[in-house]
Amino acid sequence: MPYPYVLLSAAVSLDGFLDDTTPERLLLSSPADFDRVDEVRASVDAILVGAGTIRADNPRLLVNSPERRAARVAAGQPPYPLKVTVSGSGELDPQANFWHTGGAKALYTTDEGAERARALGIAADVVPLGPRLDWRRLLEHLHDELGVRRLMVEGGGTVHTQLLRQGLADELQLVLAPLLVGDPDAPRLFGPGGYQGGRLRLVETRRIEDVVLNRYEPTAPGAGPLPVAADRHWLALACELAERCPPSKTAFSVGAVIVAADGTELARGHSREAGDPVVHAEEAALAKLDRADPRLRTATVYSSLEPCARRSSRPAPCARLILDAGVRRVVTAWREPDTFVTEADGTGLLTAAGVDVLVLAECEERAKAPNRHLV
Repeated sequence: MPYPYVLLSAAVSLDGFLDDTTPERLLLSSPADFDRVDEVRASVDAILVGAGTIRADNPRLLVNSPERRAARVAAGQPPYPLKVTVSGSGELDPQANFWHTGGAKALYTTDEGAERARALGIAADVVPLGPRLDWRRLLEHLHDELGVRRLMVEGGGTVHTQLLRQGLADELQLVLAPLLVGDPDAPRLFGPGGYQGGRLRLVETRRIEDVVLNRYEPTAPGAGPLPVAADRHWLALACELAERCPPSKTAFSVGAVIVAADGTELARGHSREAGDPVVHAEEAALAKLDRADPRLRTATVYSSLEPCARRSSRPAPCARLILDAGVRRVVTAWREPDTFVTEADGTGLLTAAGVDVLVLAECEERAKAPNRHLV
C-alpha cells in the first residue's frame, strides 16, 4: 500500500537535545527559520505531532502567513493543512489549542483510546487502529482515506524515533542551534534502539541566521514487506535513468541501480547504454561489478521495469543474470507488458528462486513515461 511522503522536522541543540528541563520552552530556532517552517507547513497536506507535544507545548500548528494561506486556497486546498496527532490512551485535553485552531483534525489511537477520546469530547476525526498503535496502518489511512500525499512530522522525539526505527521517513530536516544543554534529563531527539535505514545522505546544508539546516535522506534498502523511504528514492533514480535511454521503437527504456545493504550505490545502468543497441539496464549495471563482490549477496536491484525472463538479443535474460549474481532482492515499478514478449514473468522466475520482489506501483506512471509510444 502507498504511504505519504514523510518529512521529519526538528530543531536541536549542538549536543542533541530538543529542550531543557526549565518550565519555559527553550527556543532553538531563529525568526528566519520559523518562517521557513511556515513555508514547509504551507507545502504539505498534513502536519503530525505526538500527544506528548500537545501536552507539553500546547501548539497551534498553523500556517501563519496570509499570503501562503491564500496560495493554498487558490490551488484548491484548504487554508490550513490537516492536523494529526497520535495517542495510545486517547487522554488529551479537549481544550488544547490543537483542537480549536486551524482546519480539520484527526486523532489516531487504539480501540480503547478512541472510546476515551470520544467520551472527553475531542473535536477531531477519531480513528481507532486496533488494540495497539500501528504506524503503517496510520500512514495507509492518511494516504488512502484522507488524501494525504505529503506529511510533515514536527515531533516529538518519540514519534521521530519510531518512524526512523521502522524505516518510514523519507526526509529529515534538522536544524542545529548554537546552544549546549548538557542536562541528561532533558529530552533528546532520538531514543535508543535499532534503526532501519543505515547511513543517511546529506542533500542540503543551509545557514539561516545563527542556525544551520541540514536535510537528509535515507539510503539503505528496506528489509520489510512494505515499501520504505529508501526504496522510493532508489526506484525514482532508476526511473530517471530510464528517461536518459536513446529512444527505440523495438525496446523499452529502462533504468537500473544496484544498492548495497548499507545504502551504498554499487552500479547503475540503462537500456542501450554506451551505444549498445540491445543492452538492458540490469545487464549494464551488473557488468560494472565483479561477480565475486560479496556485497551482491545482500544488495538490492532497483529496476524501473520488471527484469526480463525471456529475450532474443542475448543468451541470458536479466532475471537470470540477477540470480547468477546472487542478488536476493529486487524492487521494480512496473510489470513487463506483453508488447515484445508474451507471458513475460520475470517476477515469477525470481520469486521461484527465492528472491524477494517488491513492486512499488506508485512509481509505475513515471516508469511508463519514456515508453508511452510503445504502450
